[in-house]
Amino acid sequence: MSSTVPPPEPTLRPRRSVLYMPGSNARAMEKAKTLPADAVVFDLEDAVAPEQKDHARAQIRAALEGGGYGGRELVVRINGLDTPWAQDDIAAIAPAGPHAILVPKVDAPGQVMRAGQALSEAGAPPETKVWIMVETPLAVLDIRNIAMTAVDPASRLAVMVMGINDIAKATRATIGRGGLQTLLQPVLLQCLLAARAFDLDILDGVYNDFADLDGLRAECALARDLGFDGKTLIHPSQIAAANEIFAPAAADVAQAQAIIAAFDLPENAGKGAISLDGRMVERLHADIARRTLAMAAAIARLG
Repeated sequence: MSSTVPPPEPTLRPRRSVLYMPGSNARAMEKAKTLPADAVVFDLEDAVAPEQKDHARAQIRAALEGGGYGGRELVVRINGLDTPWAQDDIAAIAPAGPHAILVPKVDAPGQVMRAGQALSEAGAPPETKVWIMVETPLAVLDIRNIAMTAVDPASRLAVMVMGINDIAKATRATIGRGGLQTLLQPVLLQCLLAARAFDLDILDGVYNDFADLDGLRAECALARDLGFDGKTLIHPSQIAAANEIFAPAAADVAQAQAIIAAFDLPENAGKGAISLDGRMVERLHADIARRTLAMAAAIARLG
């Protein structure tokens, strides 16, 4: 029996393009229903002034309850847990059942557990996950222990999001030729390893110059090659590039199909490595191939 079609992976979700939307902008939130982003983050933090936060909470809850976003993942970035607004954010949003809340300024494992507990106490369904922003030096220094909270289901932790601009500010890094991603690669790799060690997705930070699509494409390609799952975005014009670059290329899909088909041949049963098109291919490559096909299928289901 051929295994060209990979087994189902119900938790596999494309996160190529994750677009921030101000929770105070009802028009933008409505427009998100038509945008091809894999996920939308309704923002209650930086994009919303203090006097607008009550209004933004109400609008976001109405959007979540009203639906119409198709297969897009809906995430709400709350205010930091130590701010005066976080408790009200969670109380208002949790019962509406977003796919996740995004918690900013997390720099210790206990904050992840607090967020998960707060969601449960506020009536969020079990399916609502916690995403965290990694945007402080303390977070990077303790990233292994922060990521390790994912082993406890009570944390609800599923995704880490890089806050490159905040890290650059804190470290006094200067945006030079090649951009912040090039300068801060050691930070990115450290966080990537922690995410993978505990089976978390990880998203690259935003690219500030939304008019510079060539620069955006270069950063997306670098993040993809490093192993990131997708990129956070600040403008709809950035979606197409992220979707293209973080999706398996047609050649990669064809190669994955060939690898799986080769291992399915009776003469290769039980072999740990085989020769295919002049190169050595191991069983681990078959595992990678199955994930490539599963991701391609998940993207196709989004339409």
